[in-house]
Amino acid sequence: MTTIKQLADLKGRRALITGATGCLGRVMADTLAELGAELVLVDRPGSDFETLAQRLSRQWGVRVEHRFCDLEQQTQRAELIAWLKNSGEGLNVLINNAAFVGTSELQGWGVPFEQQTVETWRRAVEVNLTAAFELCQGLSPLLKAAEGASIVNIASIYGQYGPDWSLYAGTSMSNPAAYAASKGGLIQFTRWLATTLAPHVRVNAISPGGIHRNQPEVFVERYAARTPLGRMATEDDFRGVIAFLASDLSQYVTGQNLSVDGGWGVW
Repeated sequence: MTTIKQLADLKGRRALITGATGCLGRVMADTLAELGAELVLVDRPGSDFETLAQRLSRQWGVRVEHRFCDLEQQTQRAELIAWLKNSGEGLNVLINNAAFVGTSELQGWGVPFEQQTVETWRRAVEVNLTAAFELCQGLSPLLKAAEGASIVNIASIYGQYGPDWSLYAGTSMSNPAAYAASKGGLIQFTRWLATTLAPHVRVNAISPGGIHRNQPEVFVERYAARTPLGRMATEDDFRGVIAFLASDLSQYVTGQNLSVDGGWGVW
């Protein structure tokens, strides 16, 4: 009988994480490193890989590589794929975590629907959906040849549900259409890809609920009241689901979208 410890063991496997220096990406990297995976960390030019890579190597004794890549740029995505294919080391896990989330200062983004622009729509779709498509497509030969191959796409509850606009009243926060549409597309792409790459590669998605990141107090209070577990998420809430989907703990799970949302979607 296989033990839980054996199923969770990622020693000898190599995992790529995009958006790796972000809040959620760092937790994912730490989780997979704890399970023994070698890591390839990917993020935009200028990201601070060194601090994270050194800590992970020192704490967990795993090999950590990193690559700069602006996923909005097709040429840089192609260079990343070529580098991985030419490395001769294979790939067992791909986590498409990077996301275009914009800022309130970005023109045509966090504004009323009538003012949202096609330009920001295209940028969001390029990073949140097209980049995931291209990485999955380009790296599928490596994954098909690997043991326990798994793709995990990081979607969002807003790829499943419409926004509750009462949460945002009186704040500068917003919920652009492009973010929701691109994440919804990523969920459906996950289902499509699961049947396409089966039985060689498992493909699943995670839809996080709102993560507490110093949002306005009134928003946090409203969000918590709207959530059965009574709070927003923390990054640590995603350690278990990442470990599950990246490892053989989920060896008979594919095509699923797991909501980690404190029960947001059950009302």
